[in-house]
Amino acid sequence: MSFVKLTASALAIAAVSASSAAARDQVQVAGSSTVLPYASIVAEAFGENFDFPTPVVESGGSSAGLKRFCEGVGENTIDVANASRKIKAKEVKACAENGVTDIIEVRIGYDGIVFASDINANSFEYTPTDWFLALSDKIMVDGQLVDNPNKTWADVNSNFPAVEIQAFVPGTKHGTREVFEDKVILAGCEATGAFEHLLAHAEGETAKAKKKAAEKACIALRTDGRSVDIDGDYTETLARIESNKDGIGVFGLAFYENNTDKLQVATMSGIVPSTESIATGEYPVSRPLFFYVKKAHIGVIPGLKEYAEFFVAEEVAGEDGPLAEYGLVADPELEATQEAVSDEKTLDNNS
Repeated sequence: MSFVKLTASALAIAAVSASSAAARDQVQVAGSSTVLPYASIVAEAFGENFDFPTPVVESGGSSAGLKRFCEGVGENTIDVANASRKIKAKEVKACAENGVTDIIEVRIGYDGIVFASDINANSFEYTPTDWFLALSDKIMVDGQLVDNPNKTWADVNSNFPAVEIQAFVPGTKHGTREVFEDKVILAGCEATGAFEHLLAHAEGETAKAKKKAAEKACIALRTDGRSVDIDGDYTETLARIESNKDGIGVFGLAFYENNTDKLQVATMSGIVPSTESIATGEYPVSRPLFFYVKKAHIGVIPGLKEYAEFFVAEEVAGEDGPLAEYGLVADPELEATQEAVSDEKTLDNNS
């Protein structure tokens, strides 16, 4: 994607003298495939506009990126982890155990999770219940929890066409998967009464443990081939749909909006996903996007802080910037994020 030279106010963020003392002179980034295109746009522009090398940006999924991020401090570890979800407490603990104690959380904006199919295939108007009944390994039938018998979308909902259920969903290492499980599958589990049944029969010494066990059972997906985990990025999901015209894929909104010549999007609970419906909170399956910076690497890896500040500059991540043009929903609290990055505020709010 081409990127014009930025205004003087954005360029003024950087101190453009790179330190020659550092053993590594490129910022290294890895993680979320949803954040990947935004980070790539920023990295390319950063390399063009500043006297620092272009950062190296890799994908791999939010969990995989954060795992690499938490491996330790030093030139052989990455500087930034991209994530389509917040870092978990257990990941913060893993980081700390390896000496990564000061983590700067940077929220870049919002994205929606959408459900899209081939542009010439059937159109759908989904609810979380539909997806739970289609993909859960067990569902309620006549008051009993049984192995999912549904083979076609018409089995799930009589208003749907009688085409085979074939869904391509993000693999478990992706942050998108966790949001999909929580806001779609778990919501559908609760709506059908399956969660209440599972909770009543859950094992655990405490109410919290029983609730956790019931939730885990709720989000377990079928393994008979109708739900397929995609460990790669959204291009792999698109390729699967191109080879199976009845397939349904789970994508980030931005990816869909950049492939509307190939895909059509479904509604969720009657709402069409768009930057507008996500910005207002009307679309139910949306989430904030983040990246995490290793504070110990600031001042050691040339350009790291400048890259972070550049990423959230108004000219980049604001409503009229290139990230919004690609599909990011701008964060209404972007100015507060800019201040937090400038002050190097870490997760415990210590600067």
